[in-house]
Amino acid sequence: MTFMALSMSAAAFCGSLRRNIWSTILVTNAANSVVRFENVGMRYGAGPEVLRDITFALPPASFHFLTGPSGAGKSSLLRLMYLANRPSRGMVSLFGDDVSKIPRRALPELRRSIGVVFQDFRLLDHQSVFDNVALPLRVAGGKESQIRKHVSELLQWVGLEDALHNLPSTLSGGEQQRVAIARAVISRPRLLLADEPTGNVDDAIAVRLLYLFEELNRMGTSILIATHNEGLVSRFKHRQLHLEGGKIEFRHTGSDA
Repeated sequence: MTFMALSMSAAAFCGSLRRNIWSTILVTNAANSVVRFENVGMRYGAGPEVLRDITFALPPASFHFLTGPSGAGKSSLLRLMYLANRPSRGMVSLFGDDVSKIPRRALPELRRSIGVVFQDFRLLDHQSVFDNVALPLRVAGGKESQIRKHVSELLQWVGLEDALHNLPSTLSGGEQQRVAIARAVISRPRLLLADEPTGNVDDAIAVRLLYLFEELNRMGTSILIATHNEGLVSRFKHRQLHLEGGKIEFRHTGSDA
């Protein structure tokens, strides 16, 4: 399939999603950064800091790769963004709000604005592929007829249309990863965080998934993808956040320079 055909197919799916049950999703205030870190440090227990004096901001509808060597702290940085951990010091802001000041009762709604692709997938083993992907839409109260339509379209896009009723345990690692990606993007979140989302798929599927992420980004979702895949970073030429030695820097490639 050609690049144009892939892009048109992804655009058709995302456009259909936009016109239907997700027309009421809040749009990020352009005056605010989607993510902002100010002098953030993080350590686990009494150990040394794995992140030190991290300061950066991601604007609305931006697309960045998060790069750096293994052990640099990429997963730790993402964990701060999806509220799995708190910083040891400094300030983390999401959608304009300091997360340390957000009431606990408001956190579930905030988390529903963030799509996450985990390295370990975190699929529900007792539920089918279809039900795993449909979960965010059902939690949000979507109509079942629309859920069936959108989930079926997205699973076809990621090449799993024949596995709708399979349990995750019957799938390969790469197939499970595609299910996890579909679940993360189905609700068109305001922020998508992906930790090595192409690590278990071949190059053709990896490129196809990046096209899907780009279409989601064009609709307003901010994307941050942690990856070691230098080929994808070079091919897609989005800005980079490079993390090394606990420190972060912006890098530019190609058309985003």
